[in-house]
Amino acid sequence: MDKIKSYIEANKDRFMEELFGLIRIPSVSSIADHKPDMLKAAEYWKQSILDAGADTAVIMPTKGNPVVFGEKIIDQKLPTILVYAHYDVMPVDPIELWTSPPFEPEIRDGKIYARGADDDKGQGFMHAKAFESMVKTNNLPCNVKFMIEGEEEIGSVNLAAWCNENKEMLKADIILVSDTSWLRADLPSITTGLRGLAYWQVEVTGANRDLHSGLFGGAVANPIITLAEMITSMLDKNNHITIPGFYDDVLEATPAERELLNRAPFSAERYKEAIGVEELRGEVGYTTTEHTGIRPTFDVCGIWGGYAGEGAKTVLPSKAFAKISCRLVPNQEHEKIAVMFKNHFEKIAPKSVKVKVEHLHGGQAYVCPIELPAYKAAEKAYLQVLGKQPLPMRSGGSIPIISAFEEILGIKSVLMGFGLESDAIHSPNENYPVDHFYKGIETITWFYHHFSKMS
Repeated sequence: MDKIKSYIEANKDRFMEELFGLIRIPSVSSIADHKPDMLKAAEYWKQSILDAGADTAVIMPTKGNPVVFGEKIIDQKLPTILVYAHYDVMPVDPIELWTSPPFEPEIRDGKIYARGADDDKGQGFMHAKAFESMVKTNNLPCNVKFMIEGEEEIGSVNLAAWCNENKEMLKADIILVSDTSWLRADLPSITTGLRGLAYWQVEVTGANRDLHSGLFGGAVANPIITLAEMITSMLDKNNHITIPGFYDDVLEATPAERELLNRAPFSAERYKEAIGVEELRGEVGYTTTEHTGIRPTFDVCGIWGGYAGEGAKTVLPSKAFAKISCRLVPNQEHEKIAVMFKNHFEKIAPKSVKVKVEHLHGGQAYVCPIELPAYKAAEKAYLQVLGKQPLPMRSGGSIPIISAFEEILGIKSVLMGFGLESDAIHSPNENYPVDHFYKGIETITWFYHHFSKMS
């Protein structure tokens, strides 16, 4: 293992420059104009895997963006680790809030600033470099496969079907993922649970055209006001979601599980200060840690309609729109919730408007048992490199495809993340600590070492 550490140290500048090359590709999966960039990012990953020492690496088509698959099989009798990551990133808006161009990576104060610096180019690329470090020093202890997709940020809409078609090729003992965060910079943690997700776009239509707000205002329903009223009704005074049946399938955490979850150090004052708010709110009867880990949520991710240009325009808009999401917990079926929301939202709409609900994407929640050998191997790896025992934690975020992997491939996933809450993923000025990138590479190699011995 000393040879691996020396190799990482000797090649760290090249590793960083190669990561920058990936980041410079604006692979935004939700914007059609970036389709050529998706292919360019896939090609970059394919070449990176080959250069790192894979026997093969290919770009495989889906109905959307392609999947990069690569592998190195040293002995069929040895365990196999399947690495999952994604090469697509979120849009950069609002661009004016970025300190430096989002696709021109820049290191400031020990952090890489760029879109994808953390999610998931920085974290994903650690695996390519960990693999290279083991191969080039003749220390690879097991077989490795790579599955790098380009649609995670839009719900991995085509990956489940691709996995179904390639079950034999994807056979492995564990799936290894780095796309999550720690509790704090001084408190490493391993994510043992992810919330599920359901996501919709709604359209509320009033009159058949925009109207003069003086001639028609007060007599005709304003779709923006109506939409706001409908959204407000989705939560009661206790911040409990009002969709009938929404909580029926929720797997409630036991008192012991809640007590363990709340052992993680948490300061409400530091939390509020970090995000610039004076007061927190959430479902009554639960702590902030529980709000973001074990409870479902209802959120509005975007809302628009009418005139938003410079100056005034006295218009009563014809339409209003919103993007709405629910984070889900174990036992909640995202497809069932999707229908439940649609039926409820249409039912509460007044006759003065028409409502259209489009389900965009979703995914199931996921739980990784801490008794899993792969979890124990990850725990040892963190302790080995960082000198601290990582805490298990439930993440409020979602990686919808993780639960599908278990359902389709029958393989559990271990979520070895190295990000921080302060990394501002999905936001302007996304960043990733430089030392987390390098420590992550080293920790991943120790995971291989311990997992291979346990299997």
